[in-house]
Amino acid sequence: MLRAVFLITGLVFALTGLYLYFLPPTVAALLGVAPLWLARVAGGVVLAWGASTLAGSARPDGLRTGALVGGNLLVVASLVAPVIAAGSALPPTARPLLLGIAALLGVLAAAAVLAYPSRRRGL
Repeated sequence: MLRAVFLITGLVFALTGLYLYFLPPTVAALLGVAPLWLARVAGGVVLAWGASTLAGSARPDGLRTGALVGGNLLVVASLVAPVIAAGSALPPTARPLLLGIAALLGVLAAAAVLAYPSRRRGL
């Protein structure tokens, strides 16, 4: 289960990073992203984060799991607050998409915490 959480989280970040890196100018204009190089840099960082998470799925340990949970929860907090505050300024399709991604990452963070084997189980 823990490896599945790592794989799904890594795929979410890798695919999001690729999309941001190759963001079409028409979509960037629709979302109000200017300058476009900022989306490319963010896409590269998110893609690297996804690749690191995918690599960490091979052997998840306490440190990697903590980093996964912390990273997911930070992304959730970073997405939910602005969407709630400025939701009416976003395009109609962007708000549910961002809230859906935040919900998925929150569920994956909770699943990672629950799937991590405790020391008591082995006793």
